[in-house]
Amino acid sequence: MSNKVTIIGAGSVGSTIAYTMTVKGIASEIVLIDINEEKALGEAMDIKQGTPFCCPVTVNSGTYEDAKGSDVVIISSGLPRKPGQSRLDLAQTNVNIIKEIAPEIAKYAPDALYILVSNPVDILTYAFMKYSGLPQNKIVGSGTILDTARLRSYLSDYFGVSQRNIHAYVMGEHGDSSFIPWSLAKVAAIGIEDYCRGVKYSGKNTIEPPNYNEVMDYVRTSGGKIIKYKQATYYAVSVSVSSICESLFSGKDYIMTLSSMMHGEYGLSDVCLSHLFMVGIDGVKGCVTPTLTDEEVALMHKSGNILKEMIAGLKF
Repeated sequence: MSNKVTIIGAGSVGSTIAYTMTVKGIASEIVLIDINEEKALGEAMDIKQGTPFCCPVTVNSGTYEDAKGSDVVIISSGLPRKPGQSRLDLAQTNVNIIKEIAPEIAKYAPDALYILVSNPVDILTYAFMKYSGLPQNKIVGSGTILDTARLRSYLSDYFGVSQRNIHAYVMGEHGDSSFIPWSLAKVAAIGIEDYCRGVKYSGKNTIEPPNYNEVMDYVRTSGGKIIKYKQATYYAVSVSVSSICESLFSGKDYIMTLSSMMHGEYGLSDVCLSHLFMVGIDGVKGCVTPTLTDEEVALMHKSGNILKEMIAGLKF
């Protein structure tokens, strides 16, 4: 099957997404586009020269016109977050970049599914919907899929079980107001508290539940810590975005914590944030709205209101 992916932005995130997809054999054709044409060319050449050891794939740099026929377009362009800078501080600059990109790429790839990766991802997903003129269901942000991966990694280490046995999510803004709906979190289909009371292994009859505040702090601050240590984050987000594409190309619909427009779910509208959306190669098919506790609904509203206030203060 032919799966064409165009990636706009050949920086650390965009080029690592291209590399990851090449190694995993997710796409048959990858096009890298960047305002710095030589950077895109160099990244494409570097990846392409390793393809004899991978699944068959064509990797090239190009222009917007080369995005014709794309099944998926990934937007990773924009300025990166600096040490000590919040995702929301980036908003206006990267919204202006999206304003330039959206109508141009939409002309050449009107049928593609668009995945926004640049931060602040919820704001830019909203902006791309406004500027591109494309149907909202064809546009998603990577949202809290990376936060969810960080959560599952933490809980897997804590409980000493495979990450495949961890079923838990991060919802809301991909940022400081994200939250974990612990009422939905499970280990092997068993609620966290019940699991801790009932587990029997390594001579233990019970295990203490994790400190929920510490877990949430870990998820929220991981990105900032990595930026502090190495000035950028790109491996985990690239694997996460590649996983989204892999799911889309599987032919089945997947339920993921992606960012998309809210249409009354949990009482929120006209804002993009993450909860459980059902997505396939044709776009967002629907959503799942499990019952949350009153506190969790309040946290969802807190995220939504923070993002709405930011949108109100931006120039669109």
